[in-house]
Amino acid sequence: MDRSLGACALLLVATATPARAGDRLIDAGRPRAVAHGTLTVTPDREWNELGRRPGPRCDRWTLDGEGLNAVTFCGAIESGRPLFREVSKHDQPLPHFATTMLLTDVPDLVEKSYRIALGASLMTIDSADPALIDGERAVRFRYTFTRQDEEVERHGEAVAAIRGKRLYWMSYEAPAIHYYARDLDSWRRLVATARFR
Repeated sequence: MDRSLGACALLLVATATPARAGDRLIDAGRPRAVAHGTLTVTPDREWNELGRRPGPRCDRWTLDGEGLNAVTFCGAIESGRPLFREVSKHDQPLPHFATTMLLTDVPDLVEKSYRIALGASLMTIDSADPALIDGERAVRFRYTFTRQDEEVERHGEAVAAIRGKRLYWMSYEAPAIHYYARDLDSWRRLVATARFR
């Protein structure tokens, strides 16, 4: 399948999904509390906040539909807690954040969580580099994954910090074809506005 045909197929899938109750428009230019109220970001364009959250301390935004691009904000995750809601706590418990973790351990925590929560058997951490969130030391890492029962390769970039023995992280994901590169700069501008509350 050529790239343009693949992009069209993704667009059809994303637009065929109706808006869910609880979804709402996020205005540009105004600070917005995210990650269970632990961070603020100021978008420079309109986003859509999704009503369904991946975890109790998380928020999820999109531009064109969750299947085409998604930003996740999670904040103040305490030691002994997973990043996302448990899928099957008894049979396949999610890994937990621990205060003994270093920033360099966070990409591995995310990878293990995705493998269980999304059934992402094909996932790699492509790079990890030092970064900052509101002046706090952080790690920026890039990854590639494919969701269970999908053939669409997705790219992601995340930034994470450990502050006051709690984990904060933000991620951007989109299909490798077209959408990831198209909105990457918009995501990075959004991250640059992040402030701890």
